[in-house]
Amino acid sequence: MTDATKESYIRVIDIVDDTTVDGPGFRISIYCAGCKNHCPGCHNPETWDEQAGRDVLVSELFDHIISDEFANVTFSGGDPFLHPEGFAALAKRIKKETKKTIWCYTGYLFENLTKRPEARELLEHLDVLVDGPFHEEEKDDDLLFRGSRNQRLIDVQASLRAGSVVLFDYNPLKGLK
Repeated sequence: MTDATKESYIRVIDIVDDTTVDGPGFRISIYCAGCKNHCPGCHNPETWDEQAGRDVLVSELFDHIISDEFANVTFSGGDPFLHPEGFAALAKRIKKETKKTIWCYTGYLFENLTKRPEARELLEHLDVLVDGPFHEEEKDDDLLFRGSRNQRLIDVQASLRAGSVVLFDYNPLKGLK
């Protein structure tokens, strides 16, 4: 694969339809290959190898995503920020052509990602970022959508506007009486 075609692919380990653990509601989760954090206790160590899985065209992933009009989208892995160009292209198309929300999991901190131009491009199309490495000593099974207490649910668009982290306020009962 040449550098010219590299952005057209994402190295994918798995695509899981109708999952409810990677964000609110039904979601299509794309698990990519490659993670440099190698967190002790990681629940996806099979995704650490950057050569695992298969190359999938961004357009093929998009077609799969739009085949389910009700499910939103989650990028996970591995770490999507090892493939920011491919995920940015996919996220941009999702946001342009659908009303789906996009959540993303990363072992990197939001503050550091904003300093990387290629990562910033992906951030510009995300709704929620779950950031930070998994810390086994801070594992908490009662947390929603994250594994350890150090990880944050970040409202990406509000954070980019504010220039600092704005936590995502997830309350499934909000507005219900």
